[in-house]
Amino acid sequence: MDTSDVRLAAMHTASRRLGATVGGLSGEQLLTPSFADGWSLAQVLVHLGTGAELCAAAVRRGLTGDLTRPSREEIADVSEQWIPLKPTAQRDAWQEAESALLRLLDSLDAEVRASVTVPYFTGPVGFADFTGYWLSEQSVHTWDVAVGLDGTAAIPEPEVALLWDRIDMVASMSRDGDTLARLGPRQIAVELTDPERRLCLALGSEVHFLPCEGAEPTGTVSGPAEAVLRLVYGRNRPEDGVSARGGVTLDDLHALFPGY
Repeated sequence: MDTSDVRLAAMHTASRRLGATVGGLSGEQLLTPSFADGWSLAQVLVHLGTGAELCAAAVRRGLTGDLTRPSREEIADVSEQWIPLKPTAQRDAWQEAESALLRLLDSLDAEVRASVTVPYFTGPVGFADFTGYWLSEQSVHTWDVAVGLDGTAAIPEPEVALLWDRIDMVASMSRDGDTLARLGPRQIAVELTDPERRLCLALGSEVHFLPCEGAEPTGTVSGPAEAVLRLVYGRNRPEDGVSARGGVTLDDLHALFPGY
């Protein structure tokens, strides 16, 4: 199985998990706050559903060689169709849109996947990178929903491993520039548990996760791999078991990675 096959399988798993989480909820329950700041569970589903609809359109454009990214007007037009819906209808629309996107991706054979360029929101990407972007959206926002209902919810270990494989890309995109200028240049040791792994967070003109070599790290952040991953996505909580010491604080890291 190549990388995109693994990510696509994980996308199906994440979709089923979210469907099982929200499938039996009433309209009132769907208005429960999620972890995403200011968003209810239903609003997270709207975000994922409109994203799936826009991504499907982008993939179809990419298949014809059209690399036009989703425009503000296209995003607004899609959103305007979803916002007036009742929460239960928003849930149903999310399920339909995400299922349609997954069916489209499943239909592409290996040759097409190897050649297609998808005009994603951030710019043109290959199929493997596209699946990485969308898996990030699914996994993290599914957690936003799940933890709104159950404080012990976690991103499953197989998805955590896949998201760590592309953490450098996420960190470089989501970092706060002013905080980076304040903290850098330096290297911070990142000590992960479950499973054990050691990396260095290199802060300079940009942010990179690298093997620890060369300069001695200034400061250390440690904790479960799932919890440190969520910290980089701006979703750290006091109960997550992440600690920082030796010249770096969790407040520094929260400021560096404000989330989205």
